[in-house]
Amino acid sequence: MHATFPAWLHALSIVTLVAGGFCAAIIIVDEVNRPQKMWIMNLVWPLTALFGSILWLAAYFKWGRARPGQGDNAKPPMAVMVGKGSSHCGAGCTLGDIIAEWAAFAVPAIAVWFGWHHWTAEKIFAVWIPDFILAYLIGVVFQYYTIKPMRGLSVGEGIWAAVKADTASITSWQVGMYGMMAILQFLWFKQAFGGTAEVNTTEFWFAMQIAMLAGFCTSYPVNWLLIGIGWKEKM
Repeated sequence: MHATFPAWLHALSIVTLVAGGFCAAIIIVDEVNRPQKMWIMNLVWPLTALFGSILWLAAYFKWGRARPGQGDNAKPPMAVMVGKGSSHCGAGCTLGDIIAEWAAFAVPAIAVWFGWHHWTAEKIFAVWIPDFILAYLIGVVFQYYTIKPMRGLSVGEGIWAAVKADTASITSWQVGMYGMMAILQFLWFKQAFGGTAEVNTTEFWFAMQIAMLAGFCTSYPVNWLLIGIGWKEKM
């Protein structure tokens, strides 16, 4: 059953989505003139700004913006490096979830292939499977292009290092993201408004913004551990 959302929630959803897109656009424009030393971060910062909005824009200008003459020794505090590492993971999750969600919306058979109407009556649960698969694959690719050049590894070594670095990180992110989406969809939207939000609504992506922030929180301690033991690079 489709939800009937109040005007205030619809307006709030539009504002938060526009704000996220605007912050991402500011970062992209700035990166044209100040490209990141690590090219993959040119994707990470605007992708994470889509959900992190003003907070991630502020973090970009304080800790992420490329500055001429800044050497490798200019390392931020550990807490900031962990935040960057978590954001790196979150960028892959964000891109993967956007692609998978819209693909399943455009081609409902995708959800059926992953169990909709079979093991679950809720489409959202079935789509979480391709969400995770695509987020994981993109996250490993992102991590590969971070670790391989920094460590000077071969292709095979780089792939294995990326898998080690991102398996726990992406899993912990998606767990937080799924948990918050379930709370918002079933305990808020369905109870208060008579149904869940569909992918083609602003309310769905507003909920996804909040869920991504939850994913950041659940992945943060995991990334701290991974960086501490040397499986992920300090950024």
